[in-house]
Amino acid sequence: MCSYRIGIDVGGTHTDAVILDENYHVVSEVKHPTTEDVSTGIYEALKKVIRGSGVAVEDIHYAMLGTTHCTNAIVERKRLNKVAVIRIGAPATLAIKPMVGVPDDLRAILDQNTYIVKGGHEFDGREIVELDEAEIYKIAHEIKGKVNSVAITSVFSPVSNQHELRVVEILTEVLGDEIPLSLSSEIGSVGLIERENATILNASVVDVARATANGFTQALKREGVDAKVFFGQNDGTLMSVEYTVKYPILTIACGPTNSLRGASYLTDHSDALVVDVGGTTTDIGVLISKFPRQSSLAVEVGGVRTNFRMPDIVSIGLGGGTIIEVLDEGEIKVGPESVGHRLPEKSLIFGGETLTTTDVAVALGIADLGDREKVSHLDQDLLQRVYAKMVEMLEEAIDKMKTSSEPVPVVLVGGGSILFPNDLKGASEVLKPNHFGVANAMGAAISQVSGQVERIFSMDELGREKTLEQAKDMAREEAIKAGADPSDLTIVDLEDVPLSYVPGNATKIRVKAAGTLLKTRKEEYTGTVK
Repeated sequence: MCSYRIGIDVGGTHTDAVILDENYHVVSEVKHPTTEDVSTGIYEALKKVIRGSGVAVEDIHYAMLGTTHCTNAIVERKRLNKVAVIRIGAPATLAIKPMVGVPDDLRAILDQNTYIVKGGHEFDGREIVELDEAEIYKIAHEIKGKVNSVAITSVFSPVSNQHELRVVEILTEVLGDEIPLSLSSEIGSVGLIERENATILNASVVDVARATANGFTQALKREGVDAKVFFGQNDGTLMSVEYTVKYPILTIACGPTNSLRGASYLTDHSDALVVDVGGTTTDIGVLISKFPRQSSLAVEVGGVRTNFRMPDIVSIGLGGGTIIEVLDEGEIKVGPESVGHRLPEKSLIFGGETLTTTDVAVALGIADLGDREKVSHLDQDLLQRVYAKMVEMLEEAIDKMKTSSEPVPVVLVGGGSILFPNDLKGASEVLKPNHFGVANAMGAAISQVSGQVERIFSMDELGREKTLEQAKDMAREEAIKAGADPSDLTIVDLEDVPLSYVPGNATKIRVKAAGTLLKTRKEEYTGTVK
């Protein structure tokens, strides 16, 4: 009996879905417009891809979803949890309050129950002051019944998370184990404010993640699919439903990483630059050993500065639905406005009245779509100038992502990639693989499960080799928690950076372990997340 899997990825314009067999061959693929509520588009794509496959639903054992639900909730300021924010850091951190720099509209929602208590550690792991447990008990009783999520942050908790763990014990004792608790030591890296912000955002979208997981699972059941469900995370791997609900912020930016993973699989390239051209934007990322290169900078999510791991992605306002304007004296404006998923009704080639990048490509004979006669009246010189500007925009973005002047392989994926030529400056070769239009859904379907650890270790305690092995074991354990098969785990990324002027030979170590999905049917998730 063949075992099939569904991969679904939500883009800004389209929601893509594929069904793969056990050898990762495409059985069925569809594109459906992304809907305002996201969920409807997912369910419609799910129905279409199943019905178009001819596969018996009982043979579909896995379902993977890359979704923008959590991103949208933060950006739109909707459906967020009532969060209590507890910072363990008095008296050392009283000068800067939690959520400084957070946009006013978001702070108005989240800054209702904020506390700073005595405790925390120094950069070398020494305790600044003893944790004020009496205050934690007081806070726990105060917030009981008022909040449904808690964000806990302690000073230098990536070095020592003892105080955060003790707060978890106290809150669980008072509030029970139904209230989700987000720990900064498990989410962000060193840097108190950014790590605290990431933790608060994580705590704020727990309910959104839970509702998405339950909705997706119920949609599968309505179609008769009893599958093990996984969600895409932003390092190009998967995580279980339970892991997703605990760390929902890790789903942010999973779309571009799914495209990178799909591009790697479709071309069999482990190191390349991937250009994902959608209807609204073009996302460009870098593959290193088949996984996305991570950003080393703090990133903003919904206007909030954070430091949790994110893929290194450059996005430009150039896609298949990008609007072209001819200004005074022949000046050309390309985007960033787009007709998005309304391309089939708005663009000239489909009978609309808006000139788009797709119209330009069709008029020049580069793409075969719609009715070319509807753009035959356009001035060829103007079209050539617009197209040259489109290509120039893309080449400049590619150049920004390169770390040297040497040409590199470039993989074009996404439905809008038909707009661009097979020769680009800075590219040693330009690849357009089969199934390029659904590379993101492919990436979701074929991905492995991973776990990552990033924290500061003292090399003097165990020595370098034993410390590195300890970090690897911690990463493997995280991967297993996320749903990986314990018997098939490999270390896919290891980085250690010595920290100058810090005693104990302190070193920041980042390790990622990845493995195939656990195939034990007994451990499948089929119920409702509570």
